[in-house]
Amino acid sequence: MNPQLAPLVELQALDLRIGEIKEQQRKTPQLVEAAEAPFREATRLLKEATATVEQLMKERRDRERDLDAHETQIDKLKAGVTELKTNKEYQARLFEIEMANKKKGEVEEQILVLMEGIEAKQKEVAQAKDRATEAERTFTQEKQRLESSAAGLQSELVQLEQKQGELAVKLDRALLDRYNKLKATRKELALAPVRNGTCFGCKLQLPPQLVAEVKRSQEVLSCNYCQRILYWEGGPAAEQPVAAGAPAKHEQDEAGEAV
Repeated sequence: MNPQLAPLVELQALDLRIGEIKEQQRKTPQLVEAAEAPFREATRLLKEATATVEQLMKERRDRERDLDAHETQIDKLKAGVTELKTNKEYQARLFEIEMANKKKGEVEEQILVLMEGIEAKQKEVAQAKDRATEAERTFTQEKQRLESSAAGLQSELVQLEQKQGELAVKLDRALLDRYNKLKATRKELALAPVRNGTCFGCKLQLPPQLVAEVKRSQEVLSCNYCQRILYWEGGPAAEQPVAAGAPAKHEQDEAGEAV
């Protein structure tokens, strides 16, 4: 690899990792919120079930008060039977007692229905509490994991940014400026390796002569298409061996000139 590009390739690796860390940090609050969502939903359902139980119990107390009122009324009606003087009054009073008993029976039926509803809802509340407890435990663990990961990322970021600054001051200023401009316009990938005759940045086939020049690593060259700085990942190009008995290149040139 061209010795001018080796530290620039290292800088790009640092920049890419720094970008990854910052993106992860940006997403961390969203991940925490997403992890909390099941817990919030379980808590909401628990509150709803609890509120329903409280409402049913209130209705039950209201019906029980109604029942007490009906029983008091029936007792009064029964107590006054002995004071009645005519059969007609007696029959009318019996009818009132019958109607009062009927209403009392309806209220008692309502109370039974409410008691059954309360019992069923109390079971739902117990189940909802278990789900909320489990959801809270899961959320707490995930939040701790995310916070621990965020702390580790921040520590790594500090170290990488320090290395980034130390490396940047050692680079040729013009080359660094060129790198930064390319990074800004090429989605952070300012340098691209040549692989199988193509630019790894834009994935387009490069002219063979350009590939050979990049492989020789004598100049800082750019891709014809995306303008990214190219570099060769392998070792320097090997000298082509001269076949036995074949004249050296300068001898061939001299022979050509003689002709």
